[in-house]
Amino acid sequence: MTGHQNDYTNYTVMMPPTPDNQPGTSDSKHDGAGGTTYGTTRFASESQQEGGGPKMERRMSSVLSSVNNKSMLLRSQTQDFDHNRWLFETKGTYGVGNAFWQDDHNYFGDEGVNMSDFMDKPWKPLTRKIKIPGAILSPYRLLVVIRIVILAFFLAWRIRNPNYDAMWLWGISIVCEIWFAFSWLLDILPKLNPINRSTDLAALHDKFDQPSSTNPTGRSDLPGIDVFVSTADPEKEPPLVTANTILSILCADYPIEKLACYISDDGGAILTFEAMAEAVKFAEVWVPFCRKHNIEPRNPDAYFNLKKDPTKNKKRPDFVKDRRWIKREYDEFKVRINGLPELIRKRSKMHNSKEEKKAKQLAKEKNGGTLPTDYTSEVPKATWMADGTHWPGTWYSPTPDHSKGDHAGILQIMSKVPDHDPVMGFADEKKLDFTGIDIRVPMFAYVSREKRPGYDHNKKAGAMNAMVRASAILSNGPFILNLDCDHYIYNSLAMREGMCFMMDRGGDRVCYIQFPQRFEGIDPSDRYANHNTVFFDGNMRALDGLQGPMYVGTGCMFRRYALYGFEPPRFIEHTGMFGRVKTKVNRNAPQIRDRNDDDDEAMQPLTSDSEMGYPQKFGSSTMFTESIAVAEFQARPLADHKSVKNGRPPGALIAPRPPLDAPTVAEAIAVISCWYEDKTEWGDRIGWIYGSVTEDVVTGYRMHNRGWRSIYCITRRDAFRGTAPINLTDRLHQVLRWATGSVEIFFSRNNAFFASRRLKFLQRISYLNVGIYPFTSVFLVVYCFIPALSLFSGQFIVSGLNTAFLIYLLLITICLTLISLLEVKWSGIALEEWWRNEQFWVIGGTSAHLVAVIQGLLKVVAGIEISFTLTSKSAGEDEEDVYADLYIVKWTSLFIMPLTILLINCIALIMGILRTVYSVIPEWNKLLGNMFFSFWVLSHMYPFAKGLMGKRGRVPTIIYVWSGILSITIALLWITIDPPSDTLQSGSIDV
Repeated sequence: MTGHQNDYTNYTVMMPPTPDNQPGTSDSKHDGAGGTTYGTTRFASESQQEGGGPKMERRMSSVLSSVNNKSMLLRSQTQDFDHNRWLFETKGTYGVGNAFWQDDHNYFGDEGVNMSDFMDKPWKPLTRKIKIPGAILSPYRLLVVIRIVILAFFLAWRIRNPNYDAMWLWGISIVCEIWFAFSWLLDILPKLNPINRSTDLAALHDKFDQPSSTNPTGRSDLPGIDVFVSTADPEKEPPLVTANTILSILCADYPIEKLACYISDDGGAILTFEAMAEAVKFAEVWVPFCRKHNIEPRNPDAYFNLKKDPTKNKKRPDFVKDRRWIKREYDEFKVRINGLPELIRKRSKMHNSKEEKKAKQLAKEKNGGTLPTDYTSEVPKATWMADGTHWPGTWYSPTPDHSKGDHAGILQIMSKVPDHDPVMGFADEKKLDFTGIDIRVPMFAYVSREKRPGYDHNKKAGAMNAMVRASAILSNGPFILNLDCDHYIYNSLAMREGMCFMMDRGGDRVCYIQFPQRFEGIDPSDRYANHNTVFFDGNMRALDGLQGPMYVGTGCMFRRYALYGFEPPRFIEHTGMFGRVKTKVNRNAPQIRDRNDDDDEAMQPLTSDSEMGYPQKFGSSTMFTESIAVAEFQARPLADHKSVKNGRPPGALIAPRPPLDAPTVAEAIAVISCWYEDKTEWGDRIGWIYGSVTEDVVTGYRMHNRGWRSIYCITRRDAFRGTAPINLTDRLHQVLRWATGSVEIFFSRNNAFFASRRLKFLQRISYLNVGIYPFTSVFLVVYCFIPALSLFSGQFIVSGLNTAFLIYLLLITICLTLISLLEVKWSGIALEEWWRNEQFWVIGGTSAHLVAVIQGLLKVVAGIEISFTLTSKSAGEDEEDVYADLYIVKWTSLFIMPLTILLINCIALIMGILRTVYSVIPEWNKLLGNMFFSFWVLSHMYPFAKGLMGKRGRVPTIIYVWSGILSITIALLWITIDPPSDTLQSGSIDV
């Protein structure tokens, strides 16, 4: 092959000999020893490099003979070497590893490598931290510092240059601006170290689900997960929505025997109970269907409403037939759910009339065969179950022991504990062909805790703690996934993604994995910033670079052991200025103690009651306290590498789960009784924390304060999806609840001012901002009135639009714009989303946040408790207009302040323009400055004004009434403050 050097010069990877990677094969200088012919490879042994043996010589002779036949091996057009033809003619192979390995052609001799050497995979981490590029992050940090310096100089200039003509206006504005600068610092400082993370699901599968020396059967060695779903009112949280959420959980791609689902019905409603029973029945066909055809998403309502082609990437020939059948089954399931209220009422009416007849018959028998004249029915209007017994929960006609705040505890295992071994389906003419498909369904339990008058049940937090205790008795999954009833699993692999962080190196220090909240059914323009992407993709991603994101109520996977109030095995204490002095503390008491006894027992769980003080903390249930050490041990990562600390031996979790028996279920019912938490630390140190309407933030803060860290898990495919209120009134009430909880945090011992040294400095700043941000509303409301006050008085916040003021304003605006653009760049949000967030910050700040501050102060000063109603979950029944709720105007007192700001600024604009136009010496610079700030306020209020006008843009009557009242009030105040005169003054006109 002389003259065709391009056949081998481009090869840089060392391979076994082929005609085009051996420079000397075409020459007649070939040495029979072959010492220089093979070259040097990283796979070959020394003996192979020296000689190779007769077997290799025979192999090389066949290669050389084929090389000499140019007409056979060269392409006619390009004259390049024909690799494919050479492989076919000589049966040669390129390389090893994932290529075909021929047993009879071993290039490496008897003592060389073999195929098993290439199949052994090295230890791999399950997660990876991806830093934000320095080209984005470095300018971002620099601009933050520059803006801080500019703000300092600007505020100093403002203080040194007062407006003597309007000191009151100058004083109000300077106080507001100083607070805004402080509030901006609290918000921006925790954003200085954003990061991204990725997971390796293939490595997780290889490590936990593949056969190994410690797990020869290949059973899953993953720890168990208990999924909690909470609901309280079937009227506001439709059972069909909840049922679809449950179905998506039961279909999750996780070992079936390791998964358990619990629903907490805090209202004790029979409608929810029977809807869940119907859901479990439908799950028997829906779950195998999803596994057979790899359906995504596995919420049936979301799946059947997909706009894309359902046959995309589907290869089974029976998919279309199966989908048609399961769609018909789901439609029948929906009809049964929708008909449950009427069915329950008819059943109860029938049974009650039977009981009434029995009571009358008994009264007749006692009265000699005639009905007494003074007979009155004492038969209660009970709600009846399908088995002909009284429903132990809330009745449709409430009575003592059967009302929302007064009913017995209920626990029902609706789907049994699945078998440890797979149960394969078969072909059924009446159903689908599930041959070769595992038809098991994870365990599902209905829980409604006991409620009695005189007990503080602590709202949602109390219901979650009851589920924690009941699940510890029944399944004791070492990890807990918390979902709202309207948040379903959109990515069936989400649990595995979260488990990558828990089972990786250092995972034993992680208390929870927070997933971002994603929403469906939001109007395309996202008028009220319902997606909240600035928070979920900006603030939370930045907190992940510190000590971890906050817990935001749903889509969170907890370590059960951390929920119990224990400290992490290792943590860091931060002391000195800004927490720069770090001290590592190892509290891994179980391992330290066990190593002193026996090194082989270092992986065993802690079982000493005296060290953990179980009875004083957790209540009187011995079965529950015994489950704590088991949960702690099972939650440890695998000890398969020297860098893994506090690990467990591989193969420790492949044993079957013990079966449930009557005493176990009875114990689970006992721990959900209303008296169980008496004289315990539930709600104070253990579980979800009581005392705030935002129990989620407080619970996460307590864990971070003990030294735990959390992880933010953003998956390529959204992990969960839910609904959010798109109606303005509902949205403001939702924000009001969050803001009120923040005010409660500020006035409680959960204020980050009192945090421990285990909380990082910037993490402390972020929690401080949680408690302080509602108070910004006071200054925001005042500042929104300043443009109107300036226009009314003819004055401005500065003595004039001089050069220094304009330069400072320009520099601050440019810095803020560049910072926002870079933040948009590293967070991945859109500019429109950023602007919507800014608009709703003003709308919410002048309405819900202000009311939250007032309510919080009333609670602290006067002890007035705050009550909230549930946010209604949309069932999506209006097919003609899915955004119908967006245009509904429901008047609320929260509208008063933003409406006042809107109208006063409009009136002030008109009066300011008229004042300047008809003035003897017009001061246009002041007018332009005031108009600029007034338009800034009005532009932020635009979504609010649009929401008030409804779908057809009609102005509600209340606006006309409010406008008239404000106009008359302003006119009277003006006349009182500045009485009319006949004298015209320069720059102003007296009416």
